[in-house]
Amino acid sequence: MSQDTIKTDVVIVGAGPCGLFAVFELGLLDLKAHVIDILDRPGGQCAELYPEKPIYDIPGLPIVSGQELTDNLMAQAKPFEPAFHFNEMVEQVEKLPNGAWQVKTDGGLTFEAPVIVIAAGGGSFQPKKPPIPGIEAYEGTSVFYSVKKMETFKGKSILISGGGDSALDWTINLQPLAERMQLIHRRDGFRAAPDSVNKMHALVEAKKLDFHLGQITELHGENGQLEGVTYKSNEGEQVRIACDTLLPFFGLTMKLGPIADWGLNLHENLIPVDTEKFATNAEGIFAIGDINWYPGKLKLILSGFHEAALMAQAAKKVIDPDAKVIFQYTTSSSSLQKKLGVA
Repeated sequence: MSQDTIKTDVVIVGAGPCGLFAVFELGLLDLKAHVIDILDRPGGQCAELYPEKPIYDIPGLPIVSGQELTDNLMAQAKPFEPAFHFNEMVEQVEKLPNGAWQVKTDGGLTFEAPVIVIAAGGGSFQPKKPPIPGIEAYEGTSVFYSVKKMETFKGKSILISGGGDSALDWTINLQPLAERMQLIHRRDGFRAAPDSVNKMHALVEAKKLDFHLGQITELHGENGQLEGVTYKSNEGEQVRIACDTLLPFFGLTMKLGPIADWGLNLHENLIPVDTEKFATNAEGIFAIGDINWYPGKLKLILSGFHEAALMAQAAKKVIDPDAKVIFQYTTSSSSLQKKLGVA
């Protein structure tokens, strides 16, 4: 379904800490941002890979978890009302005759902006696919690696495979919608929040969830429509169960993905930038955080924050070359404090 083009000042690719802080720095300069991320929530690696793991090198915060840092950055960006587009991957970037960039996502969204900020960490998170023969034939029809709209799964006979947070969260969240809900994991231990594990066991006790110990070895169905799977139990038996939807959650891997095709000069799968503006070789495209490279680069969140601040100043000049930008401090500028809602 085609949609209207979304016009904005800046499109930020990546909703990790650097992308979120970029919203703040751009907002101080009256620049509106739309943020696109392949994950289903903000935080990037912090939220996806170590939400509860402590981080010790954020200035002024002796200890903070990945989720707490994400929550604080979201609160900091809130006055500038950024628009977020989750579960979307940028597939195409094209220069328009008017000098702006057109950005298209795999979900059918189209953006137009004079500035793109790539804050994609090491690239896009892509699902690790289970080693099941012929799984590609079912992908997008009855095998899904993420949940974009819960309603899509209403009335389905769902089998979720995995033992991490995503597997258990979606088992719990989709169970009320599903006609039948099943979970399969190779062992009885889980790498998930204890509360989620307890809720999962409660669903099993209430006979609202069937739990299987084993690994899927074969898919059954025709024309992309799943009818069931065979799994090898821990006792070595081959067991067949019926289902029409499979959601494998085997974690994520980092890949540069479509960014590799954007015409940027790459350095060992990273994007070279200058250290004055963090601009790439393409005018109007900047790169901040772990995805960029320059001599002396340190892959630290605090470095990405510094890069976001200098990038924002340069982005303002791209968008409004005639504007006179007066450098101000948030501690003393009443106009900045008014923007932040604290004046």
